[in-house]
Amino acid sequence: MGDPTEATRRALVSQINNNATVRQELEERHGTVYDTEEMREHFEAIGFAAPFIVVRRRSDGAKGSLMFQHSPRLYWGFNAH
Repeated sequence: MGDPTEATRRALVSQINNNATVRQELEERHGTVYDTEEMREHFEAIGFAAPFIVVRRRSDGAKGSLMFQHSPRLYWGFNAH
């Protein structure tokens, strides 16, 4: 059985990475943004399904997801599940 989210995720990956932007612009759009080191300080990575990463927030154990772009690799938009 295929992944029913694959086509949508591929479109998002293309859109995000074809319009990859600098941290300041992402912060203006989405609020808090993390580079890889900062993301690892605040979250434990559980799994990837680009452009999403499933994480557990270290401060309270909340499970959720972040979005990310590939280059520069930046993460944003924590959404608790």
